[in-house]
Amino acid sequence: MAAVCTIVHHRAVTAPSQRHGDPARVEPTAPPHAIDRLAERFAQVRARSAALAAPLSAEDAMVQSMPDASPAKWHLAHTTWFFEQFVLGTVPGTRPLHPEWAYLFNSYYQGVGPMHARPKRGLLSRPALEAVLAWREAVDARLQRALHHGALEPALLDVLELGLHHEQQHQELLLTDILHALWCNPLQPAYCDDLPTPVSDASALQWQHYDEAMVEIGAPPWPAREAAFAYDNESPRHRVLCQAFAIAQRPVSNAEFRAFIEDGGYRQPALWLSDGWALREQEDWQHPLYWDAGLDHAFTLAGLRPLDPHAPVCQLSLYEADAFARWAGARLPTETEWERAAGDATPSAHDNFVESGLLQPRGRAGTGMRQLLGDVWEWTASAYLPYPGYRPWPGTLGEYNGKFMSGQCVLRGGSCASPRSHLRASYRNFFPPSARWQFAGLRLAKDAT
Repeated sequence: MAAVCTIVHHRAVTAPSQRHGDPARVEPTAPPHAIDRLAERFAQVRARSAALAAPLSAEDAMVQSMPDASPAKWHLAHTTWFFEQFVLGTVPGTRPLHPEWAYLFNSYYQGVGPMHARPKRGLLSRPALEAVLAWREAVDARLQRALHHGALEPALLDVLELGLHHEQQHQELLLTDILHALWCNPLQPAYCDDLPTPVSDASALQWQHYDEAMVEIGAPPWPAREAAFAYDNESPRHRVLCQAFAIAQRPVSNAEFRAFIEDGGYRQPALWLSDGWALREQEDWQHPLYWDAGLDHAFTLAGLRPLDPHAPVCQLSLYEADAFARWAGARLPTETEWERAAGDATPSAHDNFVESGLLQPRGRAGTGMRQLLGDVWEWTASAYLPYPGYRPWPGTLGEYNGKFMSGQCVLRGGSCASPRSHLRASYRNFFPPSARWQFAGLRLAKDAT
């Protein structure tokens, strides 16, 4: 029977009485309406994670198909550990429900303590999935009581907000990781075989031109009462001299990338960065990760489907994206160019995020700059490095972004697996240039002529 992939939202859990290990009531630290909004958002984000995992069996949820991916059960547990460790763990009178699980579900926070090796997360058959789900419910109930009892100081409300965005990152990873795991299965089963087929449309590739200018990119530092949420790696907002350039109004399509393959793009070392060519030869890359050898089908979260020629190409490494750009007589945009082109773009109902329920990119015809947010992450030519004046968050949470500023490249925009409320034009995603299992594609740029 086909799995039903409806995303559900649960009501916030509230309880007026104090329970063992829960905080005592104190005076509220934020207006009641703000607490209510945060409680509702917490319930919705946590419910979405559970709904995304619902089509998976316990066996599916334990699979780790490569060291860079994590089991779905681990994602569900790690996000729960985050709230218990960084929010509830600093509230007087609270104790962790399963303190021995901290070692299993810490990711990389050295300031908290040691952790289980990332490549071995798929060996964690215990605790069982049912135990992890029960833990999620118990932690959620505790946190809701802490919110409604006014037990969270303003700084902890900020950490809670961070935790929600952190969980939304893991929602996308849960989908991309299970996609890779199911693709590795010789049966290639679908995550959900009743997903709708995207309706795509096409437009000829056109260019948007920009003159040389001093531009501002980035976001104001957060937390600040007047600033919207942004990760520390997005700040500070700063001025950059942007040379004249042109950028494509839409991402590169599957049909365009297939032309690159058919023209021998994977057999021309002159198009490739040196380490990319060495990896292409070592791994025998011949096409994007989930395409079949005939170049007419691709594996998706709905199983094997005909390749949509108009949809943005995805599951590309930076090396493949860069080689295509050279073949096309263009290049990848810098993140400054990308953000300048995006301007003040915000996610809209027209954009293809996880809420659309498609879980794969689609083509969209039109004029002007489009599909900047959603559908596919877009590789840029920029290394993931700190902005001038960058300051990581204080304490252990400062490990969240800053310590990865080595050997990574920036992607912009979001994907069909990203939550809509998680994205903005200043968002800086980052992966090593060899990563192929994300919904990552490209948009062309070129120098002004």
